[in-house]
Amino acid sequence: MSAELVALAQRLIGYDTCEPEAIWEAAGFVKGWLEARGIEAERDEVRGLPVIKAEVGPPSAPTVVLEGHLDVVPAPPEQFQPKVDGDRLYGRGAYDMKGALAAMLLTTAAMREQDGVRVRLGVVGDEESEEGEERGCDHLVDSGFIGDFAITGEPTDLHIGVEAKGVLALRLQVGGRAAHGATPWLGDNAVLNAIDVFRSIESLPFARHSSELFDRPSINLGRIWGGDALNKVPDRCVIDVDIRYLPDQDPIAILEEVRAIPGSEAASLLTRPPASVDRGSTFVRALRESAAEHHHGEPMSVGRDGASDAVSFLRVGVPAVEFGPVGAGHHGPEEWVSISSLDTYRQALESFLRAIPGRLGDD
Repeated sequence: MSAELVALAQRLIGYDTCEPEAIWEAAGFVKGWLEARGIEAERDEVRGLPVIKAEVGPPSAPTVVLEGHLDVVPAPPEQFQPKVDGDRLYGRGAYDMKGALAAMLLTTAAMREQDGVRVRLGVVGDEESEEGEERGCDHLVDSGFIGDFAITGEPTDLHIGVEAKGVLALRLQVGGRAAHGATPWLGDNAVLNAIDVFRSIESLPFARHSSELFDRPSINLGRIWGGDALNKVPDRCVIDVDIRYLPDQDPIAILEEVRAIPGSEAASLLTRPPASVDRGSTFVRALRESAAEHHHGEPMSVGRDGASDAVSFLRVGVPAVEFGPVGAGHHGPEEWVSISSLDTYRQALESFLRAIPGRLGDD
């Protein structure tokens, strides 16, 4: 087990990267870490947030992009104080995805002296953001930072994520009728109406759809605003609903289903397409073989409920998957990553990269 890997993951977790200032500090650390090992690192900026680019290996060789993100969702201060308990490393971002990023950094450094494959490392600071345009990973791709294959280090428990759900984020305005708080029966509570609207969304036909890798879409009531006085029945409420739809679903059709619910008005805040990659790709099969050496069962069997930066690569024809270590609790109060799986993950990445020249020759 690599003590350097655990220490690096702990260092990254220690940055409170739900805030731009800390994202910049963490990016500066990553850039310095790479340069201290003789790897030139370039820093760009997108919407005021950093994008780090580095590469090793000959430009003419087959090229694989390793992509990760530094940003995390908000958490209390204690979650940015990493702690180890047995095989678990706890902390915000341990599983999503600073542990994987630490492994990617070490893998990139380990590939400095070989000449069989070019490894490109891209690190963004906005994967968790709600922006639909000008995203860090889109900037990587649009600037030509692509390859023959890409791996994003999102949490997959050492499975290969060949599909990921798309995102349809909606804002719904729900009305009511004001009345004195002492006589609520004389009014129509918009907050309660909004809850009813959300329950109606959960019951729509699209919400019951399933596929080979997904039981159903994901629907979350993420934010709610309603009421402007304690002693007044709210006459207006706004809810933000996060829908993660399946690769074979149409977000426009889903929006029309939602808009048909009476008593509300729905508008789209953000859409991101789903990810789907050909399982027969030479690179996907090679990664499967490397993962299988370190994994019990079939490694290529997962659909990711979360959105994926892989779509940035897929839109320009670069096959891309999600592949990350074992853990649980991402975005929650007890997020952790398996320390032993981090080392396994690093070994799987490196063995995959070193096997590419021979695998391409075989095909």
